[in-house]
Amino acid sequence: MNPHHYVAIMAGGIGSRFWPMSRTAFPKQFLDILHTGRTLIQGTYDRFRHFIPAENIFVVTASEYASIVAEQLPELPAANIVSEPSRKNTAPCIAYIAHKLEKIDPEALLICAPADHIILDGPAFEQVCSHAFQFVSEINALVTLGIKPTYPNTGYGYIQHETMPVADQIYKVKTFTEKPNLELAKTFLASGDFLWNAGIFVWKLSSLLEAFEKHLPEMNELFVNEKDKLNSDNEPAAIERIYPQCTNISIDYGILEKATNVYVVPSSFGWSDLGTWNSAYENMEKDYFGNAVAGKNVMVIDAVKNMVHAPNHKLVLLQGLEDYIIVDTDDVLLICKKDKEQEIKEYVGEVKRKKGDKYL
Repeated sequence: MNPHHYVAIMAGGIGSRFWPMSRTAFPKQFLDILHTGRTLIQGTYDRFRHFIPAENIFVVTASEYASIVAEQLPELPAANIVSEPSRKNTAPCIAYIAHKLEKIDPEALLICAPADHIILDGPAFEQVCSHAFQFVSEINALVTLGIKPTYPNTGYGYIQHETMPVADQIYKVKTFTEKPNLELAKTFLASGDFLWNAGIFVWKLSSLLEAFEKHLPEMNELFVNEKDKLNSDNEPAAIERIYPQCTNISIDYGILEKATNVYVVPSSFGWSDLGTWNSAYENMEKDYFGNAVAGKNVMVIDAVKNMVHAPNHKLVLLQGLEDYIIVDTDDVLLICKKDKEQEIKEYVGEVKRKKGDKYL
């Protein structure tokens, strides 16, 4: 393993579309959504541990989740759990870990990846990451991994790339597009030069810091002014001063859509961002009638194409439903049509208005 290869696993989100399993105090990245025996963040750690030195794996998370990370990843050094005092999207998160790493290893090559994605083909993923590492080590480039689309998904962002590669399987990025409508997604798919935006990035640390200095100079300056405090006992207090002043902005908007040295690697490694219950359904084993069931005491009678998640100790009998999401927890039961899953976030807002935070 290369001692200059690092990964920052981003694990600060609240996963509201996976309510009622995902709660503010214990969000989806710490849950075994797919019933595999490992939580999402554990699966992500396992995946990177195959090709990143253990001491070079960092987790950036909200401060209230640091203890959960430590419990679920006991092999992770305490110093590698990086706590954010507030959620400010991915740009401050990546700026934070970049400036920490600059003091640890100025020659670092860094992957930034979400904690809650599913990747079914680990060896293919490792090969793509190694290829990207090699590319960014030789050229001042910001690389994102793009997924070859298999259908016109309207829940993902898209990356358009040039038709001619600049290196083997690496293309210059032309445009980023947020979640399109169905007609536009179909057009993207037919064109052949659009990829799903996986939100997984690879860069040389020096190139990344240069991009922050150029495109987000105010945010970068906040960290530069406190850099002598990083990796010391004074770091938490410094970060408490920095974060309230940071803009809430994604790395995509803040840097990638502005920079001219952005490249993409078209990839196929069984990826899903696992953003919704339908994506969980797509990645789970199903019975003869297309039901995906997580729970040892679920009985299904005359029901088809349902997503069912229930505690092992509870008997759930399902009859007559088709294309539903059924999620049972100790204090909440959700029964929702699968084609309404994008509205679950709105339903959570309604619960908050009428019931307060008790069920969130």
